[in-house]
Amino acid sequence: MLQVKIDNIYLNSTNSTREIISNTKFELAENKIYTILGKNGSGKSTLIKSITRLLNENNYKISGSVIFNGKNIYDCPQNELLKFRKEKIKYVFQDAVNSFDHLKTLKYYFKLLAKNSDETDELLKYFLLPNSDNLFKMYPYEISGGMSQRVSFVLALLSHPEIIILDEPTSGIDSAIANLFLLKLKEFVKKNKNSSLLVTQDISFAEKISDRIAYLSNGKLSDFRSVDDFLNDPGNPLLEKFLLANNKIEYE
Repeated sequence: MLQVKIDNIYLNSTNSTREIISNTKFELAENKIYTILGKNGSGKSTLIKSITRLLNENNYKISGSVIFNGKNIYDCPQNELLKFRKEKIKYVFQDAVNSFDHLKTLKYYFKLLAKNSDETDELLKYFLLPNSDNLFKMYPYEISGGMSQRVSFVLALLSHPEIIILDEPTSGIDSAIANLFLLKLKEFVKKNKNSSLLVTQDISFAEKISDRIAYLSNGKLSDFRSVDDFLNDPGNPLLEKFLLANNKIEYE
């Protein structure tokens, strides 16, 4: 479904060039949830943004390929790339509120999808958000970070993509809302040929939601393994240190 092969990602600054990611290769299969664990600054967000070329090309240099359904996203012209992002691979940002134009009401983003109102209202109710009559009148700066994450996820689901990528989906939300994300994402990947990739530091969430888990450290990604194999036999001293340092939150 999706094959990622990143030889390296370099960050260019005024006086230096620094390698952030190297020798990273993985595939996403249908009907599965993949999770990348890693501490702050490990390059998790950089890696997943590179998949649909969301990194600023003036600041980052990427060598590699991302093959989606037989087509290399890195070779796509801009109009085709935008179509991929709109219809096939949706990305939910950690800092979701700043992914919106603050001069436009939220109605603008929902109307772009032209979906039926029943589906929209059902998802808004599920995620404990205001109904469409009230939410559509609001501007992004009028909602909290946690609400903006939920709105972004609802918009992603309404797009009916094949892949949803989430950056730290449990940051800024409580365990009850995290459970809603967990259940809805599991439901999403069971449909059609869908799959999902997320990055997080939340080990308990990863354990409950994932089919496969990998660990990113020092710019290198481990192999994706089953949850039991990964957590019970990490075989990596850096990973063991990470697991011990992060507290668990229990999800139902």
